[in-house]
Amino acid sequence: MGNKPSRHQEQKTEKTTIFHSQVGAVYRIPALFYDRDKKIFLAFAEKRRAKDDHTAVVLVMRTGTVSNGQNSNKVIITWSDLKLVKEAHLKGHRTMNPCPVYDTTNKKLFLFFVCVKGIVSECWQRFWGCNKTRLCYITSTDAGQTWSQVTDLTDTLAEIKQWATFAVGPGHGIQAESGRLIVPVYGYASCSNSFCCIMCYCAVSHSLCLYSDDEGITWQFGNPLEKKSGECEMAEICDDKGNWSIYCNCRSADSHRVEAFSSDNGEDFGILPNGTLVETGYGCQGSVVSFPAQNEGTKIKADQSQDPKWLLFSHPTDEAERVDLGVYLNKSPYEPEKWSTPWIINKGPSAYSDLVYIGDGLFACLMERGDNSEIEQIAFSVFSYSEVEKGAGE
Repeated sequence: MGNKPSRHQEQKTEKTTIFHSQVGAVYRIPALFYDRDKKIFLAFAEKRRAKDDHTAVVLVMRTGTVSNGQNSNKVIITWSDLKLVKEAHLKGHRTMNPCPVYDTTNKKLFLFFVCVKGIVSECWQRFWGCNKTRLCYITSTDAGQTWSQVTDLTDTLAEIKQWATFAVGPGHGIQAESGRLIVPVYGYASCSNSFCCIMCYCAVSHSLCLYSDDEGITWQFGNPLEKKSGECEMAEICDDKGNWSIYCNCRSADSHRVEAFSSDNGEDFGILPNGTLVETGYGCQGSVVSFPAQNEGTKIKADQSQDPKWLLFSHPTDEAERVDLGVYLNKSPYEPEKWSTPWIINKGPSAYSDLVYIGDGLFACLMERGDNSEIEQIAFSVFSYSEVEKGAGE
């Protein structure tokens, strides 16, 4: 049946258009990062010549500087002009899937992405089992004002040679409490198909994580989820006994989202039974973020890093079409049946999104939306936990 939103759950949120598509310049695939020290948002997207994946050209970004209004608790954000992230580029390749992850130790932002040769499509790579995709990143220590030269990790990771193709995210990565940097990935493992011609391959995608335990100097892959799964995001949660886990939420080819947990920091994942989160049509990316349990009659410790962590998830709520973007709340993350009904934050055409937790019970979402099509613009919205709780009927 899935989560069918009711009328009282459809509430308007103020939205700011960050990237506006037009003829010859279509913006897709949002990714969001919030620098809490500098109080700056970094909003990323792909700039394409048209809507199709193979028309992607370059990554773009805008920065939003946060301030508080005079005699007001309202968050005011001043956005910069659009900037091309020219450093995120390999010659002869198109750049796709922005995925930021922040190392708090060195105050360094890693922007991961994939570079795909020419106009080779994902379908072509999957069909022929011939990988034309490379795994890259750039870094910044000044909130995206300047970037390093590109680092290409492809030849250092043996698993990539076995895949038909792959991608990161899209959306954000995380840093675990242990200090481990984690980037969500999905790879298509090639396998010969006796029902196809001799050159043909079938490729099945599985989610996994790319991680670093030495502040981004070296990287390696964890083990893939056993269940077929695609575009994914991860979040770290903690129960009331102080046990930490990595939660993974994945795009699915079935009627329900794929959810999994790792008790070893993302190296291995166990699949959870289907919960209440339904998938949309042929699938759509979704975003997940963890945040400290909110005070609901229980005293919250000053050190919120040790509080239980809850989850917030954003995704189109319709079972057939990419419409009505909603956010779902789970106060018991180990129980997939405990997701709330969705609070609709964008009525109408909606697709990919990326969530961040700002702090003090505030969240931000960067989302694909429009009046007639979900690729008309990428918009930004800030909302509070109390709004989520009210909208979800909790």
